[in-house]
Amino acid sequence: MPTLISKLLSTCPPAVRGFSASLLLILWLHPFTGAGATDSMRESPVVRAVRKASPAVVNISSAYETRTRPNPFSGFGFGNPFFEEFFKDFFDPGFEQRRQNASLGSGVIIDGERGLILTNAHVIQRSGTITVVLEDRREFEARLVGADPDSDLAVLRIDSREKLPAIAMGQSEDLMIGETVIAIGNPFGFSHTVTTGVVSAVHRSIRADDRVLHDFIQIDASINPGNSGGPLLNINGELVGINTAIYAKAQGIGFAIPISKAKKIVASLIQYGEVQPAWIGIVAQELDERLAQYLKYPNRKGAMIRAVEPESPAQAAGLKEGDVLLAVGTRKIAELDDYLAATRAVTAGETLELQVWRAGRTLTAGIKTRLYPVENADQLAWNLLGVRVQDLSPKNRKEFRIAAREGVVIFELKAGSHLARIGARPGDLLRQVDDSGVGNLEDFRKAVIKSRLKSSVVLLVQRGEQGYYVTVSL
Repeated sequence: MPTLISKLLSTCPPAVRGFSASLLLILWLHPFTGAGATDSMRESPVVRAVRKASPAVVNISSAYETRTRPNPFSGFGFGNPFFEEFFKDFFDPGFEQRRQNASLGSGVIIDGERGLILTNAHVIQRSGTITVVLEDRREFEARLVGADPDSDLAVLRIDSREKLPAIAMGQSEDLMIGETVIAIGNPFGFSHTVTTGVVSAVHRSIRADDRVLHDFIQIDASINPGNSGGPLLNINGELVGINTAIYAKAQGIGFAIPISKAKKIVASLIQYGEVQPAWIGIVAQELDERLAQYLKYPNRKGAMIRAVEPESPAQAAGLKEGDVLLAVGTRKIAELDDYLAATRAVTAGETLELQVWRAGRTLTAGIKTRLYPVENADQLAWNLLGVRVQDLSPKNRKEFRIAAREGVVIFELKAGSHLARIGARPGDLLRQVDDSGVGNLEDFRKAVIKSRLKSSVVLLVQRGEQGYYVTVSL
């Protein structure tokens, strides 16, 4: 190196030879100065955001067991369901095959003091044991605080003697189309995976399996199942969404649940273990051209209040049948789905500001939501389904010869109701309302309240040992 420096100096004019010698000597004695400067230049806002948030990103693995009974006659033409049932009843239950399965996903610590972790509900939906692995390789067994399949969110809790690193909370209300976002996951428990992209759309609705999910952030980076449940960050490293792998057909497209929506659901899950649906008291319908002409509403599209429930928050706020819904907060209502999406994540106790059109004027109403009164559920079931039910008891089991241990018993049917017309009768059991299982009267009341604003519900009706799925229009 000294020989090289001498050769370089010999080419310099005498006037700058002394300065050049000092500079070259410094660079020779400090060879890492240039590398350090390069690292600093390479440290982009994305790198800083990932470094800030990474300690709060966790791996989640859940173990569950499935049991199957292999049919030795399956290759000999005995595919009839009758033979399947015969085989199931005839052979010893010990003949079952048991298989251990595991699902992997990600999560993010939202409260380091209490050890609360936010993830997707589908990551832990069939779980037995839930294990959480932190970035520093520490492992914890987690407890489920609460889950809401409708929003695909779940909250877990882990116990640690030390305060855990938590994510910085951002907000999703002001996300800009084209804004840079960062998705982080920990699919295998070894290291984080990071993808970047931009916000492609907000308030996006997508169809997944047999249902439509609303109000998602769409980004131009795909989310794989292992990254599902991890955080979506803004450029400041703040949490603005929860990544979710719910759209199997996505190619280079990802979706995230906005954190503004998630915060409300998380608060309800922590307090109650489930989402308590808010009672607004509005039954809305699509506004078609005929109705618009009748109301003399100039825009010809939107959503209209079809009915206001008695003694509801909407009635207290002065809303009326025939009012046209214009906005919920800052969200404009162009069709019925807009209203449903805007109110779907509303929890009891919130105040909503609604704008409505009535007889040529725009009115604003503040609605203080609350829980639907459970004591009204029995009358609601009579009005919507045309049934009165009761818990199973020794008396009705004997009267109707019921062997089942779960469900509610129909003891009265409204004349002319759908169930009455298809042949339902007292003594039949109701075992399920949509996706909510019914074990007792309390379950039934909750399920009816939850489904009251739908256009139809699917009931599982049981008579004897036979079960029938029935769709009832509301």
